[in-house]
Amino acid sequence: MSLRGKLEIVSQTDVGQVRDHNEDFVRFDDTAGVAVLADGMGGMNAGEVASSMTVLLLMDLLVAFGCGGEALVNELAARDVRVLDLKAQELAALENARPLPVRVVQHAIEKANQSVFHVSQTQPQCQGMGTTVVVGLFYDNKMVVGHLGDSRVYRYRDQRLEQVTQDHSLVQELLDKGLVTPAEARVSNKKNVVTRALGVAHKVEVEVHEHKTLPGDIYLLCSDGLTDLVTDEDIEASLQELGGNLGLATGHLVNLANASGGKDNISIILVRVRKPYPAKAGMIEKIVSWFE
Repeated sequence: MSLRGKLEIVSQTDVGQVRDHNEDFVRFDDTAGVAVLADGMGGMNAGEVASSMTVLLLMDLLVAFGCGGEALVNELAARDVRVLDLKAQELAALENARPLPVRVVQHAIEKANQSVFHVSQTQPQCQGMGTTVVVGLFYDNKMVVGHLGDSRVYRYRDQRLEQVTQDHSLVQELLDKGLVTPAEARVSNKKNVVTRALGVAHKVEVEVHEHKTLPGDIYLLCSDGLTDLVTDEDIEASLQELGGNLGLATGHLVNLANASGGKDNISIILVRVRKPYPAKAGMIEKIVSWFE
């Protein structure tokens, strides 16, 4: 399904003021409704390998799905042979319990994890590499979010900013347990210790959830190079002032992070929902027809 004209997407990535190279990687496809951002880690520039591999693999898989491709769905079915024997009503019950786009995003991230982990284990110069990742798949007036690590997704709606993801980090765990305050968490020397990442183990626990979208929504995908240095209040104020021009808003946010020290790479994707994008045909009917 083409989303041409339904979404407006811009991105920017910047090395910052301290690092000598950029280990962040971003890509998007506004026609397929896919946006992916990764923040790599690892010595000898291996972070760049992890983040670029991850983003390019995910784009290949998810753009195919967003444009109506059957390959990833067929692979999901092959992995779970029971799907082939389900009747239409059983398929409907399965989708209602766990929507297909959610399964697709999870499976795509798991495949990327296996590929990056394999390279880290077989290429000495890539040993120990990994990456955070955040994925946005826009389908049927919804956004499926998949993520690992402390790169984030925010939603800006009705002049208010709301964080959609929750960091997979040591500091977030301390916050959840009430052991530190938000103010203490912001200045903690442990705030960049992630508890989940892609490519560091053979299997990974992916967090995936789905959100209804509305025309006028703006979604922000970003690395911690932005959120470590620019408060949510300043991000909200920037979108209130410049949200009418996503290119200006993106550049302004990067400038704010650099003006605050630019201690890390800074990457941003902004997505505006311009028009509704309902699916033209039921996904259930499509799946059933593929298996007939």
